[in-house]
Amino acid sequence: MQKLSGNISVKVLPSGPSRLFNLYFMGEEDQEKAESKAVSMPTPPVEEEKEASLNDAANEKSLVPVSEKVADPTAAENVTGGSNNRDAILSRVETEKRYALIKAWVENEKAKVENKAHKKLSAIGSWETTKKVSVEAKIRKFEDKMERKKAEYAEKMKNKAAELHKAAEEKKAMIEAKKSEECLKVEETAAKFRATGYTPKKFLGCFSS
Repeated sequence: MQKLSGNISVKVLPSGPSRLFNLYFMGEEDQEKAESKAVSMPTPPVEEEKEASLNDAANEKSLVPVSEKVADPTAAENVTGGSNNRDAILSRVETEKRYALIKAWVENEKAKVENKAHKKLSAIGSWETTKKVSVEAKIRKFEDKMERKKAEYAEKMKNKAAELHKAAEEKKAMIEAKKSEECLKVEETAAKFRATGYTPKKFLGCFSS
């Protein structure tokens, strides 16, 4: 029951498939008369048809959700299968992502190892080149030194050979001078022998029998 302005109230009473609107004018003196008039008041057929159509539409609307709410096993299975497939796909995606990260880490670590080894090999190559240059410089220095010593030694040997040749020539000259001197003495002695008629005895001894 709903109260209106004043002493008027409206009450909605269901009757069969339609609803009847009965007005009760609640006065201080004629409340019972108003109730008897409201009960005996006939309802217009137009309002009954309108209310019936509204009620049928309401019933149809109320029936639609019930039919929609009926459990469909196939749909439930599809939902379950879809959920499982989604979980499997997510798991596969996570696995592939993890494998991709592991592969990237492996490639990064291998790159680090390669760079480290390359740096060490480059350092060894530089060290070898430096040492070779140093050794070759020492060899050239030693060869230059040996060449100088060889030249000095050769010059020294030449000088010594010249000195020996000079000494030999001097000795030869002395021998030649002594020979000439002795030959001259022999000639002088022979001249004396001729002048005196003296015969050398030593010479005759060679012819004695």
